[in-house]
Amino acid sequence: MALHHRVCHLCEAMCGLVIEHDGAGHIGAIRGDEGDAFSRGHLCPKAYGLKDIHEDPDRLRVPQRRVGGPDDARWEPIGWDEALDEVAHRLGEVQREHGRDAVAFYQGNPTVHNYAGALFGQVFSRALGSKSRYSATSVDQLPHMLAALEMFGHQLYLPIPDIDRTDLFVVLGGNPLVSNGSLMTAPDMRGRLKSLRERGGRLIVIDPRRTETAALADEHHFIRPGTDALLLAALAHVIVTSGQARLGALAAHTDGLEALIAAVAPFTPAAVAPHVGMTAAAIEALAHTIARARSAALYGRVGVSTQSFGALACWLLYALSVVTGNLDRPGGSMFTRPA
Repeated sequence: MALHHRVCHLCEAMCGLVIEHDGAGHIGAIRGDEGDAFSRGHLCPKAYGLKDIHEDPDRLRVPQRRVGGPDDARWEPIGWDEALDEVAHRLGEVQREHGRDAVAFYQGNPTVHNYAGALFGQVFSRALGSKSRYSATSVDQLPHMLAALEMFGHQLYLPIPDIDRTDLFVVLGGNPLVSNGSLMTAPDMRGRLKSLRERGGRLIVIDPRRTETAALADEHHFIRPGTDALLLAALAHVIVTSGQARLGALAAHTDGLEALIAAVAPFTPAAVAPHVGMTAAAIEALAHTIARARSAALYGRVGVSTQSFGALACWLLYALSVVTGNLDRPGGSMFTRPA
């Protein structure tokens, strides 16, 4: 059996794989790559399932074309050249008859982890000229990207929680134990959370559900769905009015602090508590915990994004990192650097 090293393309954890194969299409085994710097040998069931997908007798290995009428429709295999020519012809035909926006384009999450998909997907989308463009991003993270664009100047400047060095990991509307750290590329989350505890760190989860991550947390605060922005505004209010704001090195690069203070002024813990579902005392205590931590990584995911005030919640989450001095420093939420 030969060994093939690759990265699993199914999610953002991008775990390293070692694949045993005979060179003729048969896979002997798939295991985690102990030498991978990110995953360190970790593997989830999805990666093991790649062998089953590869060998599934129902897997499509050539293009299929539907033929026949409504009562006798069936699929027949065709060649790649014929399939590509027909798709190109029909796309042009539909757009000429119904307009460019009549063709919608969707890119799923795995295309981000494929060089051809990442490069040529955008070229193809522009060639279509359609406004009907959708992706995994438009389903779950556009609020984060809007906040990053407005605050940091680019929609892909997304701060990543430094979970391996933080003293306090606060998770809002996310379940990284299951997702392996969506938007932070951190496989083996169970091992990373164990290391957090071993070095004396704490995990706080804010979520309407008792998720798998919440079950391991030092604190789990149940809040009402869609009230994240209220809670975050109240946390910011406590920190800036109690004199605990400390921008540190960020002070020279930050403006708008006075506007933030004015914006969160009405959102006292007492005012938001009945809406959020936490007591005012619990909100104040949480704010003090974040402000006084040696380092704190604040992480909000799908639950924060997919709601009426998702963009505001993401903006406030980043603002909290700024006012506590935890943006782009070890143990906080850091900007990535090119490899």
